[in-house]
Amino acid sequence: MSFSHHSESGSSSGGSRVSSIKTLIYVVYKSIRTVVFSNKLNLLLPFGLAAILVQELTDQSAWVFFLSLVGIAPLAERLGYATEQLAFYTGPTVGGLLNATFGNATELIISIFALKSGLIRIVQLSLLGSILSNLLLVLGCAFFCGGLVLQKEQLFNKATAVVNSRLLLMAVMGLLLPTDLHYTQTEVYFGKSELDLSRFSSCIMLVTYAAYLFFQLKSQSNLYVSLNEEGIQIEEGADDDEAPQISKWESLIWLLVITTCVSILSEYLVDTIEGTSIALNIPLTFISVILLPLVGNAVDHASAITFAMKDKLIPFSVVLGWIIGQAMDLNFQLFETTTLVISVLVVALMLQEGTSHYFKGLILLLCYLIVAASFFVHDSSAGGHASNVVCLI
Repeated sequence: MSFSHHSESGSSSGGSRVSSIKTLIYVVYKSIRTVVFSNKLNLLLPFGLAAILVQELTDQSAWVFFLSLVGIAPLAERLGYATEQLAFYTGPTVGGLLNATFGNATELIISIFALKSGLIRIVQLSLLGSILSNLLLVLGCAFFCGGLVLQKEQLFNKATAVVNSRLLLMAVMGLLLPTDLHYTQTEVYFGKSELDLSRFSSCIMLVTYAAYLFFQLKSQSNLYVSLNEEGIQIEEGADDDEAPQISKWESLIWLLVITTCVSILSEYLVDTIEGTSIALNIPLTFISVILLPLVGNAVDHASAITFAMKDKLIPFSVVLGWIIGQAMDLNFQLFETTTLVISVLVVALMLQEGTSHYFKGLILLLCYLIVAASFFVHDSSAGGHASNVVCLI
């Protein structure tokens, strides 16, 4: 009788463990199916594995660079997806912070590896390219495609656009003054004042960004409510029927896994940038300003009026360089800074009416093509020669 009781107890325990294992396997399978196989862009994931193999088996820098570039694109999109899924469980405030942080994780990781390698110029150019891409390419595509599909003028929150435009103008001022100080040769302590001003301005911009987050998520959150076709604010949750597709712990695990994969490919990407420029005779400025930002921005599904969030990476990179002993500053050189100033002014003029249509989008896209062509024929190393001429005069 006792033996029979123990047998039944043992079989029950074994059955429970088998059931738990089956449940775990099903959860893992369902999570992989949802995250990996639900998006056609993930067909590009094998390019990342190919980049690793080519790096290990050959010395073809250009192949490694482009394979890494393509392989990172779906990872960047899935990183945004996992962040959005996690935001469902954290509430609007923390969710906004998560989106603001991980929304630029790809560019941030690439910048960290480049800074560690002492490639300060590449960091500057790639961050500049990220802002230009969001200002002209992403916003232009949003206006152009929206205008063609809807065949009418679209409305967006004008107050939000004005706030973001002001933040962009402040960022431009932060970049313009160190550049002006450098080219006018008016530093009090030559070679030091420019760097000190850059670090001070970066700290101020980070404080401003923190205040902006508080303004956006707490103080004046009503300004960031979407508008309907009549220009009336839509109540929060009124048309929000979305539900999370994966659990909170799944989101955290996927964030860790995807960030690790992005870090691995980013290291390959950074290590082969200069070799690719030499091998293919493509200017380093074009690769850094045009090609690198496409990784994060080609799959960027942020709102068209939140592009100003990107400029926080510049002051963060300056402070990070300060911490690790790299003299990263805000002197982006005259040509690059002028391009940014003009781009910001063009976008500010486009946003002042609070409306968009396909022709505005077309203008922004054509402006981006002009910028891309300009950097294709621009020699960034010539900036140093220009400053020497100014000094001799």
